[in-house]
Amino acid sequence: MKVSVVQGILSANDQLAAQNRDQLDQLGICVVNVMASPGSGKTSLILRTLDQLAGRMRVAVIEGDIASTVDADKVATRGVPVVQINTGGQCHLDAPMLRNALAQLPLDQLDLIFVENVGNLICPVDFRLGEDVNVVIASVPEGDDKPYKYPGIFLAVDAVVINKVDLLPYVHFDVAAFRRLVTGMNPGLQILEVSCETGQGIAEWVAWIVEQREKRRRP
Repeated sequence: MKVSVVQGILSANDQLAAQNRDQLDQLGICVVNVMASPGSGKTSLILRTLDQLAGRMRVAVIEGDIASTVDADKVATRGVPVVQINTGGQCHLDAPMLRNALAQLPLDQLDLIFVENVGNLICPVDFRLGEDVNVVIASVPEGDDKPYKYPGIFLAVDAVVINKVDLLPYVHFDVAAFRRLVTGMNPGLQILEVSCETGQGIAEWVAWIVEQREKRRRP
């Protein structure tokens, strides 16, 4: 019985996610769903990206957290539209939440939306939002064993960002072994190494994001 209830919830969510996607497709908006554990650098990466895309692309951000507006306040300093979603305890965003957030954005004036999902490596991957691209951030201090512990998210994403690579001299993280593992799990995966602190690899990350947007541009 419980299984049927869960399947019903996911099915209803997927239907609304498809409606979100149809609406965004009509407007030519690319949505990037950024997932990671707490402290991996989701907000830092988004802020760096906003700085690089300023004047080049019209961007908005949807911030998902259990509570507070801390990250949304940081994003607002960049002068882009931002909507805060507080889940009140839920460990993920879902399609209805995204739909409510979209209603608060000037969609006809946007090219790209970043969704910062709730910090979690388990729940977010099960709930489609209507996104085009799924990204997971794996930060160096977390260790290189996350794909073993949380395989589901690495199987479901389009790209992995290895963040805080400036700490590699001080923390054990076998980049080569990590790359072999995740590409073995998900051969089409894009892997990017960045440091939001030093700026290393940010240009390559932004170029990849721009490429994703161009793929989805309206004719």
